[in-house]
Amino acid sequence: MKKVVALSFMLLMVLGTITTASAQTEEQKAEISSSVPALQDFHTIIFPLWHKAYPAKDTAALRRFVPQIKAKTETLNQAKLPGILRDQEAQWNSELKKFNALTDNYYQACAGNDAEAMLKAAENLHRGYEALNRVVKPFVPEMEAYHQTLYIIYHKLYPKKDYKAIAALMDKLVGQADAVTKVPEDKISRRLKEAAPAYYSVSKELYDNTVALKDALLKKQSKSKDAAIMKLHSTYKKLETVFE
Repeated sequence: MKKVVALSFMLLMVLGTITTASAQTEEQKAEISSSVPALQDFHTIIFPLWHKAYPAKDTAALRRFVPQIKAKTETLNQAKLPGILRDQEAQWNSELKKFNALTDNYYQACAGNDAEAMLKAAENLHRGYEALNRVVKPFVPEMEAYHQTLYIIYHKLYPKKDYKAIAALMDKLVGQADAVTKVPEDKISRRLKEAAPAYYSVSKELYDNTVALKDALLKKQSKSKDAAIMKLHSTYKKLETVFE
């Protein structure tokens, strides 16, 4: 009987550990995803508003959207950014404040009878929604993949000085850095136009600094490792500014 009880207890402990590990994994996945569910949900209103009601100049439909926009804006105002977007929080809050002003203007326009005012308010609302998306939307998928790994290194492992764990991620990060330098030119040119050369210049710098960090982690001096990590993080931020 004692053996049965002991085995049952051990089984519960194992199941509890698996459940906790699974929860932590899901939590970590959410933290490194640049997705904001409330913003994605807002698209269910923006799409018919912008692609159907607006081009048809259907002011009755624009009015009908008001209650849903109010409810989704309230949810959006309560949304929290995932950890990977912590550096974008100030910009997000700034654009969210502007977006709230645009929704208020939309409500006022829909309360009146000026069709042009309603259409203009709808246009501005769509513009504000796109501005919020630009804050959280990955610049290019290759950069997003790199950033997810860099986030783990810079915000999770580096504060603990876990250089061994960082070193274990470096082959992956170097490969991701290489992919960042090889994004097709036509794709970058469409997005950045005359700033496209700056992307390739800074992405090459990012690759070189990623390799330099890998080399620094082989050395004993903590200062050289720290300096390489800080330089790499600042170089990634520099690459982000190319898109501003």
